[in-house]
Amino acid sequence: MKVNIKYFAAIRESVGLGHEPVQTQTTTLGLLRDELIARGGVYAQSLARGRAVRVALNQVMSDESVALIDDCEVAFFPPVTGG
Repeated sequence: MKVNIKYFAAIRESVGLGHEPVQTQTTTLGLLRDELIARGGVYAQSLARGRAVRVALNQVMSDESVALIDDCEVAFFPPVTGG
């Protein structure tokens, strides 16, 4: 399945990409996150399980148990505060 991933804020800076297309066999947002973490390096550091990371599927904030959809957009970003 094709997934279009977007990275925002500190995750974008760390990974060095704003977006990338990914082919995956995973079925949920959480498993996709684990697949990216398994790449190691900056992906493992930025998306690590101990870090606060928010995720959205097709621009809707989602729990990591939500199923992926072919050709969907997945966004990863740290929690932000306004002021």
